Amino acid sequence: MALTTAETRLEERWRDILSVHARTMCEIDRALHPHGLGASDFEVLDVLAAAAPEEGDLCRVQNLVGRVHLSQSALSRLIGRLEKDGLVQRSICAEDRRGVWVALTGKGRRLHDEVLPLQRGVLQRMLGERHEDRL
Repeated sequence: MALTTAETRLEERWRDILSVHARTMCEIDRALHPHGLGASDFEVLDVLAAAAPEEGDLCRVQNLVGRVHLSQSALSRLIGRLEKDGLVQRSICAEDRRGVWVALTGKGRRLHDEVLPLQRGVLQRMLGERHEDRL
C-alpha cells in the first residue's frame, strides 16, 4: 500500500508540474502576442541573446536544440519564421557545411530587450516564491 501511495504522490507531483508549465506557457504567449511572438519564439531569442551577447555573435543551431525543448525540425521551422521576420540571420558553417549558425539581428536584439521584462514578469507571477510550494 505504501508503494501505491508513494507512486500516487509522484504522479500527482508530475501532473502539477505539467499543469504549471502549460499555464505558464499560455501566459507567456498572451503577454508576447501583441509583439508578434510566442513563448517558443521568445525562448530562441532569449537563448541566442545569452549565448551570443554581442550583435553579430553566432550560435550553432545544434546548440539550441537541447535548450529550447523543440525537435530539430520544429526548431528549424521556427528559426525560418524568425529569419523571415528579420529577427535572426542564418549562415552555413564554413568548417562544416552541415552546420548552421544563427545570430540575432539588431531588430531581434531590440525586440528581445523590449519583451524580456514581460516574460520575466510572467515567470515571477506564475513561479515566484508564493507558488514554490505547489511544485
